[in-house]
Amino acid sequence: MSPESIQEQLTKYLTDAHSIEEQALAQMKVAPELSRDPEIAAAFTAHRAETEEHERLVRERLEARGAVPARVKDLVGALTGKGFVAFARSQPDTTGKLVAHAYSYEHMELAAYELLAQVAERAGDHETVTVAVGIAAQERAMADRLEGLFDRAVEASLQEVRREDIDEQLVKYLADAHAIETQALKLLERAPRLAEDSGLASAYQEHRSETEEHERVVTARLQGLGASPSRLKDAVLSLGALNWGAFFRAQPDTPAKLAAFVYAYEHLEIASYELLRRVAERAADGETALLASRIVSDERDAARRIHSLLDDALDASLSAQGLAA
Repeated sequence: MSPESIQEQLTKYLTDAHSIEEQALAQMKVAPELSRDPEIAAAFTAHRAETEEHERLVRERLEARGAVPARVKDLVGALTGKGFVAFARSQPDTTGKLVAHAYSYEHMELAAYELLAQVAERAGDHETVTVAVGIAAQERAMADRLEGLFDRAVEASLQEVRREDIDEQLVKYLADAHAIETQALKLLERAPRLAEDSGLASAYQEHRSETEEHERVVTARLQGLGASPSRLKDAVLSLGALNWGAFFRAQPDTPAKLAAFVYAYEHLEIASYELLRRVAERAADGETALLASRIVSDERDAARRIHSLLDDALDASLSAQGLAA
């Protein structure tokens, strides 16, 4: 492995991490005021301080390497973060959406810093390893904190909903779940061809089969409630997945970025079904609650499997660039 080349890769991974923190900061600055629960707001406020420290630490590691953050990446990250905030603000269940997406994003950051630590280790940059490992631990802690707030997120999202409207809310949560599965299917359809690793390709393919079954049972449950999937939601999310496919194909380290993204997306699904289960329980719909619990189990298994393959994804990315160890 060329020392110069792996050093360049490390700098790129650091600039990616910095842009991720810029996106996170854009969300953390607004999330507390959008939360309709004081404990959730406090969690976001505390993590904003941590995120500001993460940005500083990553910037200092870049400067120590004679580099600077990538302005374009940072701008795109900040704009994306603001775009998500605008989306969440427009939703009737703002708090639930905030918590679900933040939970997913924390796992995106966790994967990114675990990959960064691995690249830094190979580059012999022990200071960056220490920084990456420390930040990863805080991102995992924030994800765990958010998972512990799922009950409060549902309560806050439903606090203005009349008891007689809970069935209507349940249908909306099911329609959201269907749209997420539609997006996952589009993403997993392309993922095996982009994996550059047989283990990853197999994991994506097998989970695609599970996802097809998830989509089927969610559709059947909607129909059982006299409803149907939202064509608009499905179409919007499917288009997003197609755009992601183009984005990943354009990256020099496609396997690693794709694995980190799929890992994060699994946690968006986990959060969505955890919230759906809680809404179903409040609606006294045991069938939907059981469906959500079963799918959550599948998504957690898939997330663990993808996480176990992150090192293989990094190997595949480096190998594709002629940097195999």
